[in-house]
Amino acid sequence: MSVVPGYIEESYERIAAGLEEVHRAGVVPIVLGGDHSVALPELRAAAAVHGPLALVQFDSHADTWDAYFGKKYNHGTVFRRAVEEGLLVPEHSIQVGMRGSLYDQGDLEASRELGFDLLTTDAVRKLGIEETIDRVRERVGEAKAYVSFDVDFVDPGFAPGTGTPEVGGFTSLEALGLVRGLSGIDIAGCDIVEVYPHYDGPGQVTALLAATVAFEFLSLLARLREAVQTGGAALSRSE
Repeated sequence: MSVVPGYIEESYERIAAGLEEVHRAGVVPIVLGGDHSVALPELRAAAAVHGPLALVQFDSHADTWDAYFGKKYNHGTVFRRAVEEGLLVPEHSIQVGMRGSLYDQGDLEASRELGFDLLTTDAVRKLGIEETIDRVRERVGEAKAYVSFDVDFVDPGFAPGTGTPEVGGFTSLEALGLVRGLSGIDIAGCDIVEVYPHYDGPGQVTALLAATVAFEFLSLLARLREAVQTGGAALSRSE
């Protein structure tokens, strides 16, 4: 689908219209970004077909500001707009991995005030990967979910090719473990965003990570479809 360079709201309309056709065809899209702001039209398209969704967000930033440089639509405001538009079910939504620079004392509390559960990187370290997976699964429950994976969730030592790198993050292995832990969750759509090829390192390690996460999403969706077709119970974790 084509966008309108320099005009974000018109681009949103085109992205949402194109993806809504994909959802209505019974296909679960895996969107490869660019700027995290594309998640808003993705959610508009998904919610138009499936209704409001649970959000599972792997990221180092919450993206719940009200405005950024006075603008309401950008990568730092996307999930606040999604809540305001009724696209998300906050009580089933969770954000994982927040860390790094804060621009305001209320940056993290803003998400909690919207109704999200939020786990900082420090909280995940204390819980451990397995308990974090349990927390995510319990939060989502039986709701249909949208999964958004920002590559800056991963430490820039493993994924330097992103616009807002934050040191002190997760390894590639830990990130894949968390994604695999979503097995059995009813995923209606997902994305991998904030990959900037010009910033990538030798061997294109960020692109490789993003491609591997996309493969893991495909695997989750294949296992979910198999469980539905066979009438079996939803698979859990990496069984």
